[in-house]
Amino acid sequence: MPLRTNVPENFLNLFHKILENEPVENGNKLNLFSLKISSNAFSYANLEEELGDILTKYALSRSTYEDLREKEKYTTLVTKAKDRLRNAKSNDGELGEILLYAMLESHLKAPKLLTKLELKTDPNHYVNGADGVHLLKINDNTFQFIFGESKLYSDLKEGVKKAFESLKNLLKEDLCKLRYEIQLVNSNFLKEAHDEHSVDLLKKLLIPTENDEDLNIDYSFGIFLGFDAKITDDERKLSNVDFRKTIYDKVKNAVLALLPAINDHIKQDDFRGYSFYIYIVPFSELKKQRKKMIAELKK
Repeated sequence: MPLRTNVPENFLNLFHKILENEPVENGNKLNLFSLKISSNAFSYANLEEELGDILTKYALSRSTYEDLREKEKYTTLVTKAKDRLRNAKSNDGELGEILLYAMLESHLKAPKLLTKLELKTDPNHYVNGADGVHLLKINDNTFQFIFGESKLYSDLKEGVKKAFESLKNLLKEDLCKLRYEIQLVNSNFLKEAHDEHSVDLLKKLLIPTENDEDLNIDYSFGIFLGFDAKITDDERKLSNVDFRKTIYDKVKNAVLALLPAINDHIKQDDFRGYSFYIYIVPFSELKKQRKKMIAELKK
């Protein structure tokens, strides 16, 4: 692999895998992972700690990260990463973007090429386009650029709808917007210092005239969906064992009920020839938790 992933596989130990690589339309995969439950509540504190550890590599370019690390400017490294995040009060989406990055790296083993956050010059500025671009090696001659899209909606059905609408928008104008994303990777990634093999391979994948080998590149989409698993007072009174089973079954049934709708979206003509990697995570009190976790990350 030309690049290494920065999120270790043990990040996934924070989650209970309810559905893993569940088949959906056209040979695609869906994953439903729930944060582990302790004392009848999702273990948010453990997730906050782990996201704090990976934030610097997510928010900063590889060259910025390596430069500050080599100079042992660790405080600057952390401060720069935190400064990229928007204020928690107006921050509705960045938690999903970070979790998408973490899932694609730790579960799919697809290292990031670029994230929306590292392009920001102002923490309150919104960067349009894909939430991130990752590279997945299929075999020695075939690679995929994965364009990320994350949505955090209380209603999962609405989140699914909005995610596919955003992806359809990326495909408008005869792939013009996807080509723009590739140009962003080209201009921001290749100017950084990497090992010679990585640069050589990525040039061949990013610049058609450089591809003097039989290398194939396809486009695909990574989707992260967070939704609200509303927990009732009666459910909270259950024993720890019964609570876990009840909540895990509840979110599993909610996702399985939406599989036909997800398949209908994937089957649309716009998405023929594209692969999908879908990750779904339930939250309790989503609106409150996502702001709280961003606030913790910005501390």
